[in-house]
Order: sequence, then C-alpha cells, then structure tokens
Amino acid sequence: MRKVVSDVEENKNKEAAVEEKIKEETVEASEDSKASEESKAPEDKETSKKAEEKKLFKKKDKKENKKEADKKDEQIEELKDRLMRSMAEFDNYRKRSEKEKTQMFEVGARDVVEKILPVIDNFERGLAAIPEDLKENPFTLGMEQIYKQFLTVLETAGVTPIDAVGKEFDPNFHNAVMHDEDETMGENIVAEELQKGYMYRDTVVRHSMVKVVN
Repeated sequence: MRKVVSDVEENKNKEAAVEEKIKEETVEASEDSKASEESKAPEDKETSKKAEEKKLFKKKDKKENKKEADKKDEQIEELKDRLMRSMAEFDNYRKRSEKEKTQMFEVGARDVVEKILPVIDNFERGLAAIPEDLKENPFTLGMEQIYKQFLTVLETAGVTPIDAVGKEFDPNFHNAVMHDEDETMGENIVAEELQKGYMYRDTVVRHSMVKVVN
C-alpha cells in the first residue's frame, strides 16, 4: 500500500516537473519571439527609410536629368541659330562679292570699249573718205572686211550701236548738238547721226551725237 502511494506521488511530482518545464519553455519561446519582433521592427523601419531615400534620389535624379536635357536642347538651338546666322552672313557676303566683281568687270569692260570707239570712228572716217573710183580696190575691200570683222567681235562681246536716224529723240541714248526744220519729218525726230553711239550690254557707253528736227 505504501508502495502504491509512493508511486502515485512520484508520478505527480514528475507531471508537475514536466508542466513546469513546459511553462518555462513557453515563456522562453514567447520572450524569444518578442525579442525577434523587437529586433525586426528597427530593421523594417530602416528598410522603409532606405526605400524612401532611394525614391527621393530617383525623383531628384530624374529632375536633374530633365533639367540637363533641357539645357542641352537650349544649347543645340543656340548653336543652330548661330549656324543659320553664319550661313546667311556668308551667303550675303558671297552675293555681295559676286556683285562687286561683276560691277568691277563691267566698269573695266566699258573703259576698254570707250578706248576702242575712237579707233572705230577713224575706220569709218577713213572708209568714207575713199574716192568712188577706189572703192573696188583690193586694199579698200580688205580694210572694209577688217572693219566688219572688228564690229562682229565687238557685238559678240556685247557692244552694239545705238539706233538713231528716224527714231524719236531720247536723251537716254541721244545727244542733240544740232537742230533743223524739216516739214517732211515728224517733230523731235533724229534727222542725222553725226557720231555713232554704242551700248555695252544694257549700259550706254557713248551717246549718239545727232541732229534733231524741231
């Protein structure tokens, strides 16, 4: 009987010891879980903070990149504008240079033509002074041929005589040095050409010296 009682008490003691151990393990596990949560909370907070900072940095970088891109676009537009201005200035310079060269050439050509015209005048005077009986002379025919060739070369170069006789007097082309009365001709008509006038292209090199009917 005593042995049975003793065994029962021993079993109770064992159960109590087991329960106590379970309680201790439960408390310890709870404390570990709490400690784990407490240690995890700062980590989560730190992670969230880093994520926010990263987001802010991205926004800042995006803003700075846009600002830099806008600045580059402005620089490109400025360079394009400067390039267009330079091209326009160069084109104007080229046109101005070509115009100046043309004007210089025109002035030089007119100067040469003016110096040649007296030679033509002398040719014409010489041919006009040849007597009728010598007009078929080979020398006379040769001089006439040279004169015609001379006029052809000048015409090819742009030098042409001004029409005068029978035309209405035009001070832009004619220089009236004499006046005459002639009922058979209209008023203000060129009756006679005293000295032939010439043009170089569209410019008068020498006005025709004429007699005009009033």
